Amino acid sequence: MKILGIRNGHDSGASIIIDGTIVADIAEERLTRIKHDGSFPIKSIDFCLKQAGISSEGIDILAFPAKSVPAEAFIFFDIPDKYKSSTTKKIKKFIKTGQIDNKSNLPVLPIYQEQYKLSNSCKIHLAGHHRSHAASAYYTSGIEDHQECMIVTMDGIGEGISTAIWKGINKKIKIIESFGTNASLAWFYGNSTEALGWRHGSGEWKLMGLAPYGKPQKGVLKNFHPEFENGALSKPHNFKEFGRWSDHGANHYHGQDAIELNKILQKMKREDFAAEVQRIVEEQAFNLILPLLEKENIRHICCAGGFFLNVKFNQKLWYTGKLDTQWIFPNSGDSGLSLGAALDACFHFQPKTINRKLDHLYFGPEFSNDEIKELLDERFLSYQYVENPSKTAARYLSKNLTVGWFQSKMESGPRALGHRSILMSPLKKENKDIINAKIKYREKFRPFCPSMLYKKKDEYLINARDEEFMVTSFEVKPEKINKIPAVVHEDITARPQMVKQNTNPLFYQLIAEFGRITGEYVILNTSFNVRGEPIVTHPREAIRCFFDTGLDAVIIGNYLLTKPAIRNNEDFV
Repeated sequence: MKILGIRNGHDSGASIIIDGTIVADIAEERLTRIKHDGSFPIKSIDFCLKQAGISSEGIDILAFPAKSVPAEAFIFFDIPDKYKSSTTKKIKKFIKTGQIDNKSNLPVLPIYQEQYKLSNSCKIHLAGHHRSHAASAYYTSGIEDHQECMIVTMDGIGEGISTAIWKGINKKIKIIESFGTNASLAWFYGNSTEALGWRHGSGEWKLMGLAPYGKPQKGVLKNFHPEFENGALSKPHNFKEFGRWSDHGANHYHGQDAIELNKILQKMKREDFAAEVQRIVEEQAFNLILPLLEKENIRHICCAGGFFLNVKFNQKLWYTGKLDTQWIFPNSGDSGLSLGAALDACFHFQPKTINRKLDHLYFGPEFSNDEIKELLDERFLSYQYVENPSKTAARYLSKNLTVGWFQSKMESGPRALGHRSILMSPLKKENKDIINAKIKYREKFRPFCPSMLYKKKDEYLINARDEEFMVTSFEVKPEKINKIPAVVHEDITARPQMVKQNTNPLFYQLIAEFGRITGEYVILNTSFNVRGEPIVTHPREAIRCFFDTGLDAVIIGNYLLTKPAIRNNEDFV
């Protein structure tokens, strides 16, 4: 059974599952190079079909994270008539005997963009927004069938829901309670992000990174967020209408509260404002989640939705000691909805599918050495073939050089997990500033991830559960704070990627070799991109980033490129 999941909206993308196995998963932004691209994911669909080795007529199920088929789907897909006749009145209005109403805002396809043909037996599965989030978390958790768990989904808003509580048992998901727009902690966080001058739905990372530098000022933001008590919404908040500006395929959002929040911000330090915002969402989310866990006597939780990309909250929830299992779907934002919808369809139509724990996110494009060499030769670039890229990279890192690392299949999700990464030694505190200033071109306070050998995690971290995807931070052991200062944040925490040999042998070998040389089995890892751009997908984008930044070297497959100052220095050869 071949299931194609499609997310149409901000952070659009596509995923394909064949007989219960994830074959491909990619966000449209990686292929169009438009950050948070919200256009219909044509390129993502093409990639998924190519990876599956099928045409669109080979699709058995088309899955959407929505309650109705998106209107654009009727334009780009030749959807069987039985679904046209049963669709919503709104879409019927746009479809007139197979012709598009040009007065609508729907696209009209030119002759060179053919519709995707579907077989008459192809089914349409409508999972819904938050159910798709829930499915993405539960059906990748590996939780045993008989084990009851709570599923929590939280984001800005999706189909009128901001927060939903579910139960998962025996591979079935059941909704327990949901909350509307007036309960959206994520909207409050987004409005606060906008008040700081950053983009709602994109710059929340910055607020989270800034917060540890400040001191919360309790009460100053009291009237700008919902409040929860004993697992229930005790004080709804009227967020009023939101505005939107479509910018080259991606949206900027404007919440009216941001204006008043900005006025408050002018009277306090930016870091104190960020610290209070972080304190509020932690407190209020605890007031919702913890009483429900206690009431239901559940110690296993699965989470998804953009709210759970807040690594500090995830850490504090784990440190309560009230959980035996905490699973955060690593692609928790809306770019993970296509896979969530496909997973929901998979377990609906194939209920005997095994709920396997997700152990990697390497579902994107890859390039052979032959393809890489051809590209380099076409550009008349000087390069060197290296037999062991891992050892070469480790040697350069041990000499405190920066290395672009481009290997195998690209990661899906927001984090670079050792296939499309920029690397540096964590041993010097100033290395964080070097990468922020000369390579990433971003704010000085932004932290970096330590990628470490899985078997070494307890040497560096306090009370750390398994974390292979950088979605939870943990406290760093006192004796290691000054050993790896470039990856220790202001609050003495780190957001790790624990690397296992069986899921990423090249990256594992690199870290192991760096440890052999330096004694520390940790490296600084950040995404292979500059601020405002998606993570690189193609070797040509890696080459462009290499030459347009302060990177010292880049290793693409088995091919090493270095800057002349490095290449001509005997200390680095």
